[in-house]
Amino acid sequence: MRRLARRIELGRPLTGSLVLDSPSADEIKALRSLLGSGRLRAAATVTVDLDRLSGVLADAGIATDLPAAVEALVGSITPREQVRATDRLAHEAMFATLATSRHAESGWYRQWTKSLDREGALTRMLRRGDTRLLAAAVAVLDTLPASGLPLPVVAERATGDTKALSSTPLATLVLRALAVRAGVPVPRGSEAERRLWESAGVLTDDLSSQVLVLGLHAEPGAPLAGWLTEAAHRRTPFRVTLHQLVTMPPVPKAAEVYVCENPSVLRAAVAEPPGAPLICTEGVPSAACHRLLEAVRNTGAAIRWRGDFDWTGLRTTTMAIDRYGAVPWRMTSDDYDTALGEGESEPLRGSPAASPWDPDLEQRLHATGRAVMEERLIPLLLADLTRE
Repeated sequence: MRRLARRIELGRPLTGSLVLDSPSADEIKALRSLLGSGRLRAAATVTVDLDRLSGVLADAGIATDLPAAVEALVGSITPREQVRATDRLAHEAMFATLATSRHAESGWYRQWTKSLDREGALTRMLRRGDTRLLAAAVAVLDTLPASGLPLPVVAERATGDTKALSSTPLATLVLRALAVRAGVPVPRGSEAERRLWESAGVLTDDLSSQVLVLGLHAEPGAPLAGWLTEAAHRRTPFRVTLHQLVTMPPVPKAAEVYVCENPSVLRAAVAEPPGAPLICTEGVPSAACHRLLEAVRNTGAAIRWRGDFDWTGLRTTTMAIDRYGAVPWRMTSDDYDTALGEGESEPLRGSPAASPWDPDLEQRLHATGRAVMEERLIPLLLADLTRE
């Protein structure tokens, strides 16, 4: 019976003959009952006329034909080609869903959709009957980037459920897309997830979201302004939370502010004479970092920005130029060659990014395949900060 079911699954007709190897006594007995006692003899192999068997079953009123009899015994059988055709239509529908996104023409979005297909995620959703998950992910991504919205608000706007993005398969799927967008690895752990949400303007915790500052004075007013100014006088690195920035918004007092990516640069600046204020993003800028930079921009101060010489550094610098009118700070191809000459480079990782302020920089990174952290330029950066 399994072999007959297999034929139906493969789309082959149940006609002609079927050879049974070493049939059991019970199988011989059953076939004799159907086909007549004199037609079959016990042997090493037995050949069954499937056309005759089908006719006998129909004449006896047991089944309309042989395929019907097989399915009555083993259950409904869907031919493989029909399954493939159904799957093709379902995959096409999933790609059609993905294509509805307002991000559909973005490079990071196309890369994400290709990875879903390449790594079998779409097929797994299909097998689980979970295709609505994909539509929900598209709906969430279409709300992003947000402007400081809490995670439950984003979830409710996109899905109608405030908890839809709280450690759920949907959250995992969206974070995977945001990781491609930010050019970083898929997050592991709550802290990495928080920073990735914040990179898209989504707040998970206004206390955990912080920004590290050195030497930034503020106009007298709310308590936070006084704390910033006091820390600047003392040359003390100061962490500011998003909650403080929202509830006690300061007005920064500076003609220009420098931005670095790595805390080691800010720490080295502590021992130097007072100079220009320095804000450290500590990687992808947090919501708190963006909030403070918006306050700086609103005063008309110049923002000078740099990051590591890697794809994420290029991506965040482009973002800063677009969002804040920032000026790249020692982020040219010549600066890259200088840093590369200091040694301690590492392989480039992640998806490539452009450097529109200096196209040669992107080409140099492609050519060398090496990333250089900004620590290699610390003496030059400190000289810039303390220059009068």
